[in-house]
Amino acid sequence: MSTLAKRKVCLLGATGVGKTSLVLRFVRSIFSDTYQTTIGTRIETKHIHYDDHEIVLVLWDLSGEDEFQRVRLSYLRGAAGYLLVADGTRRATVETALALHHTAAALLGDVPRVLVLNKADLRALWELDDASERELAARWPVFETSAKTGAGVEEAFRALGHALLPR
Repeated sequence: MSTLAKRKVCLLGATGVGKTSLVLRFVRSIFSDTYQTTIGTRIETKHIHYDDHEIVLVLWDLSGEDEFQRVRLSYLRGAAGYLLVADGTRRATVETALALHHTAAALLGDVPRVLVLNKADLRALWELDDASERELAARWPVFETSAKTGAGVEEAFRALGHALLPR
């Protein structure tokens, strides 16, 4: 017998880290080089199957703009988990993701989350060294992804989805 669960998941990160591109790659298997700024939030859904379970991830792609911080907090309410997204080519976006984690954790408590280091296709340009990445991985699940090539995207979302399954 299959069980069905529906879970709200928020994507958090600085502007331009690839939150929208990751969602579109995961949900629709598409990538566009055209940059689209998210204003407020964009919502997509995706069904994932795990053995005898099915989960519907309701993905809230939140704006990365600092001036929307108050709105972002209201969008976080009711989230069962979140993806922190950083751009490996911009170290400052990791710091932004960590700050957003503290904000989300204060509001949501200890819910499942993963850290996504996006733009793995540009690994040669990363400002994040291996030691820093290992330090992050000691704190939570870390996935290197590329919305452009699709590498690691499915794995990151599936790992979070698995953590959100009813126990």
